[in-house]
Amino acid sequence: MELFKLEHKKLWRKNSTRVCVLLCFFYCVIFGSVLVYQWLTFGSRKDYGTGSRDFDGYENIKDCQTYFHKYGELTDETLQEWVRDYQRLHKMVVEEERTQGVKNKEILKQYQNSGWETVNSMLKKLYPELERQDMLTAMVMSCYVEPEKLTGIYERREQAIETFLDISGQTGAERDYLLRINEKVKTPFSWKWVEGWSNILGNAVSGLGTAIALFLAIVLSSLFAGEWHDNTSPLLLTTKNGWRKLACAKVFTGLVFTLELFALTAAGMIGSQLVFLGTEGWDMPIQTVKMIAIAPMNMLQAEIYEYAFTLLGAWGFAGVSMLFSARCKNHVLALLLSLAVVYVPMAVHNRVPAALGKAFDLLPLVGSGADVFRTNTFHLFRHYIWSPYLLIWVPLVIGILCMPSAVRGWSRRMRR
Repeated sequence: MELFKLEHKKLWRKNSTRVCVLLCFFYCVIFGSVLVYQWLTFGSRKDYGTGSRDFDGYENIKDCQTYFHKYGELTDETLQEWVRDYQRLHKMVVEEERTQGVKNKEILKQYQNSGWETVNSMLKKLYPELERQDMLTAMVMSCYVEPEKLTGIYERREQAIETFLDISGQTGAERDYLLRINEKVKTPFSWKWVEGWSNILGNAVSGLGTAIALFLAIVLSSLFAGEWHDNTSPLLLTTKNGWRKLACAKVFTGLVFTLELFALTAAGMIGSQLVFLGTEGWDMPIQTVKMIAIAPMNMLQAEIYEYAFTLLGAWGFAGVSMLFSARCKNHVLALLLSLAVVYVPMAVHNRVPAALGKAFDLLPLVGSGADVFRTNTFHLFRHYIWSPYLLIWVPLVIGILCMPSAVRGWSRRMRR
């Protein structure tokens, strides 16, 4: 334990470590969370038809949440009511724009905060026959669809899932397997403001691993190889603890640092989420974000999964990065190899065969926690396995398998 404390203190004394932690916190928490909530994504639009936003995200988010309080559950009746409300607001905004420009800020704000992007996506997916081709460039589907025709929403959801599986070529036993998972989804859905959770699960948490990988690679690539760079290997050979104990202490240090970096970043993101969004909507099923999702999860469960996916993937990546550091005397080469494990598969993911793309997803921090919204599967030992079951554990196993090799590899170099 004393040796670990010394290695841990040594790692945190490095300027590169402190700079990486600060940059990671700033990018993920300040820029990726606080500014997104307060300005970049959820600030109110300054005027109709532009993308510029005001620095009033907190108030705007509360208004968005309040707008949906009257609906409660997603049913045929509440969906029809929403469409009528939206069409009324749209008509008022268009009329004002035609005559004198949009002057009534309250109407404009309600119109912008109505969650039309998510609902319009829902309508296009579930009621494709009601979409008019001559209106595609003029207005969104919610503006012209007849509310009375929006019936049988949950039956249509089931049909949409089956159609999607057929188009995706997921038939036979695979189709039956996925539909059995979908049977656990309970209806009717509670229905509150969705966009905030959509950003959390689709962008913020699911993209956290990609950002953490960069800073972990910079710090951990020098954990072993840095000893050669600093020319301290002869001194290490004279220590009373021996090279194997020292190597184990370094591995443990790398794992603890990974946990610390993740915990600091996640705590900042969750804190800003609670300040801006609160806990409202945590019990909504993820199907309110993507109607053809099959996972029987609510928003909170999906968020916990994505954070767990990131932490376990980060530990797996730490194991891989420490292996390269132990095997390479040049810490720059170890850094490049570590980064290549994550970013090269991401760069070529859409240019390789589908089977190879699935294999890439099993590498640490390459896949995505957002797979809970998808129907991807792996076919192993004549059985189908839904991808989130493997994506959360395989990267950790890869990292664990790399750690003994890192210890042995560095030990052999030290004995030479």
